[in-house]
Amino acid sequence: MARRVRHSKLDTRSARLKLAVRRKPYNGPALARGVLLLYRRNKTNGTWVLKASNGHGAYWTKAIAEADDFDESNCERILTFFQAQDLAKQLARGGIEADTTAPITVDRALVDYKADLIARHAHPYNAEHPRRHLAALLLAKPVQLLTSKELKAWRDGLLGKIAPATINRVCNSLCAALELAAQHDRRIQNRNAWEVGLAGLPDAQQARNVVISDAQVHAFIAASYAKDYQLGLLVDTLAVTGARPSQATRLLVEDLHNHPTKPRLMMPKSGKGGGRNRSQKKLERYSVPITVQLAAKLKAAAADRVGDALLLVRADGSSWGDDPSINYRRDVREIFTAIGEDPDEVTLYSLRHSSIVRMLLRNIPIRLIAALHNTSVGQIERNYSRHITEHHSDELSRTGLLSEPALDNVIPLTRIEH
Repeated sequence: MARRVRHSKLDTRSARLKLAVRRKPYNGPALARGVLLLYRRNKTNGTWVLKASNGHGAYWTKAIAEADDFDESNCERILTFFQAQDLAKQLARGGIEADTTAPITVDRALVDYKADLIARHAHPYNAEHPRRHLAALLLAKPVQLLTSKELKAWRDGLLGKIAPATINRVCNSLCAALELAAQHDRRIQNRNAWEVGLAGLPDAQQARNVVISDAQVHAFIAASYAKDYQLGLLVDTLAVTGARPSQATRLLVEDLHNHPTKPRLMMPKSGKGGGRNRSQKKLERYSVPITVQLAAKLKAAAADRVGDALLLVRADGSSWGDDPSINYRRDVREIFTAIGEDPDEVTLYSLRHSSIVRMLLRNIPIRLIAALHNTSVGQIERNYSRHITEHHSDELSRTGLLSEPALDNVIPLTRIEH
């Protein structure tokens, strides 16, 4: 039997009832290193409170049950002093007995969120990103003890360290982890803490949609082929289709429809906006036209591969991976530098932005542009419409100006006096 500790002021009902009613808990016995049992005296049944170390020099506290001050123990909600000791040790140790009762910490919420993302074929990075900015004390705190004030203080503390838009993305990921925890633990009733404390910063979504000219796009494609032919194929495909890298790298050989004059790719959809059906959405395809020249290069590169093999691969024949940027980021930066572009400003996504703006300037219907780029009309209008007036559209807009009347045909009106 586990060793139980006695405490003259707390181990009996009569001893506890002699204590004054107060909000601050009375100190109780140390049950193990970094584990203490406290007691809060109430007008009704008192409360057993667990105080445990987070392993980083700080403590968290959590009310775990009522004391049997006026009601008999039911071994669940109401516990004796010694029963409370047993539960406190189980919760603090996180043992087998505590798996369903231990309070979910922020750290555990992020672990569970990562597992959920992997199960839904979503990117686990969304669960790892917040962890980089969370202090050990906040990570160790139970979710149900979080307050809007401390979460807001944490969010505001990131200002000046990372961009406001990045802060919003980190907060959104943390909110998703905390919300998942609340869905699986009915004891967590403080959703207001993260809904208020982690509210998005205003005016943070300033899109960095850098658009480059067609000449710059061609220079980048040529330099990519020169450095690595397989990387060149990926860059060429992104430039022609305007797809996201994570979509293009999932293309299969059978997705290439090599029509003699009208070739196309059946592009895999992005998982964006897919919610819990993300994996199903990423299996869907949509048709994107490509040039005859690109189709010929893709057909030649995939000549010896079966239909369900990847169409775009690395130089060694391996996949670009779930996070393709890891495998091309350094090369892409070197290529942009070599052709005289700033790699901190111009990125591979500039090919997508340039494709969208190119179509806008050529008066292609916005609904069709959205469909070809697997996005929405709203996103196009929000993030790209401003580029129309910034990129050589003066002549287009001038056609809609009010024309001045021809002076030779103007007949002045004479004022008639009555």
